[in-house]
Amino acid sequence: MVGIPAGTFEMGSPHTESGRFDSEGPQLEVAIKAFALGKYDVTSEQFLTFLKETGYQPRPCSTILDMKWKSPGHGQAYSPLNGEPPHWPAVCLDWHDAEKYVAWLNDKVRIAHPTLDRAKGAYRLPTEAEWDYAARAGTTTARWWGNDIGASQLQRLRSKWDNRLFADVDSFAPNPFGLYGMLGNAWQWTADCWHPNYLGAPRDGSAWVEEDCDKHVIRGGSWSNLPNFVRSAARSGSSRNSGEYDYSSLTGFRVARDLP
Repeated sequence: MVGIPAGTFEMGSPHTESGRFDSEGPQLEVAIKAFALGKYDVTSEQFLTFLKETGYQPRPCSTILDMKWKSPGHGQAYSPLNGEPPHWPAVCLDWHDAEKYVAWLNDKVRIAHPTLDRAKGAYRLPTEAEWDYAARAGTTTARWWGNDIGASQLQRLRSKWDNRLFADVDSFAPNPFGLYGMLGNAWQWTADCWHPNYLGAPRDGSAWVEEDCDKHVIRGGSWSNLPNFVRSAARSGSSRNSGEYDYSSLTGFRVARDLP
């Protein structure tokens, strides 16, 4: 985990930003409390550990190809692709799968620290505002390394992985907050329900949720996306597996937690 300092920032993108979508406005000033965020996406290896311990079975992220994590029980589990590298981001997951992992992680914390408040878990998904703030890491450009998609040769874009496959979560330089892979490897789930713009969005960094929302916000873009999607402000909403606008085959997550 990486400690993210408190601060305020402009969430969304200005009309002048190249590649901007209407869903990125209107811009609003948001105040963020200090929190911690995973240095990397949850990896394939880590997600397999969860499956082996729990026997949880995610739904396929592609029903046509029957692409899914396999969890037959008895301490066995298998990733969607044969020979999948252990340090790839865990993808082929919907929002509910990410929430199940977080719940398992919190159960382990409660066992290890029984004096903690059992009603509130230590770990959670980041809010959309927290994710945006962390991805920018104090910058105001389209990407933390600048506006130009090719401004940094250390980035995943225009690399040997571009438009081919995922890279290990630590393959490229971190942003100024010390976070790896925030842009361009795998989409990442957030806690927020999908809204088509920021009208009425919270300004305190909290998650924007309703009961029974069927789409949640994903951020960061993936290796298969056009550069317009690989910007700090770019956002989309994804359904439960196999639904309309289903990005789950390309989406993973990282965990967050509150700080005192």
